[in-house]
Amino acid sequence: MTAQFVSRPDLTRSDAGIVKASTWDVGTPERQRRTVDAIREAWGSRDWPHPGLLSYTVHTGEDGKTLLHYSQWSEEESYHAFVAGARDERNADIDAAVPGIERLALHTFERYRSTAPRAGEAREPGCVVTVDVEFDGPDPARQRDWVDTVFEALGADPAPAPGGIAGHFHLGTDGTRVLNYAEWESAQAHIDALAGPGDGIGSPTPQWTRVRNYPGVTGGAVKRYTPALSLVPGGMG
Repeated sequence: MTAQFVSRPDLTRSDAGIVKASTWDVGTPERQRRTVDAIREAWGSRDWPHPGLLSYTVHTGEDGKTLLHYSQWSEEESYHAFVAGARDERNADIDAAVPGIERLALHTFERYRSTAPRAGEAREPGCVVTVDVEFDGPDPARQRDWVDTVFEALGADPAPAPGGIAGHFHLGTDGTRVLNYAEWESAQAHIDALAGPGDGIGSPTPQWTRVRNYPGVTGGAVKRYTPALSLVPGGMG
């Protein structure tokens, strides 16, 4: 089975048991481009590594030096089988093309809830915004409640940002973090939304105030990325 290039992964597919998200620091915009090309070659020239890998996606960071990796897996065992049998050869090719890549923290998530796109719309995202929320200790119930509180705020917002396409909320399997993988029409649409009334994304409502003052949140980071490469298993090679 070969790799097939697609515009974006199906983020709401029901057979994705876990998601792996990690960041690589490659240093410069030119090295970002070279690394994406090396990933495309390393993956496109080989058979799909494991049936439990459902998609593999890479985005380039607006900071000019990072890459976001987002992969969907049927279960944790499939990921470990990939690591044991197929990851090293791909990484070796990529490292040969772009030496000195720094591979940062890898986190495991389960998708919990996603916002629905507007009826009749099928917009392609020009920007992906990640919102990484950290809590002061593991508490799966608190993770879910925080996301549910965000959905209450979204539902009550009188003027939602027009450039937002969808938000996909993931719960860290260690119980300490939530990742919102948000799709936007463009980076400028997200910038414009941040510049609107209120503190960050969202109108100045009591519901959004509860989100921003939620107890136990110790940190968070918002980062913008440009979609670069997305792969799914394709036909027989």
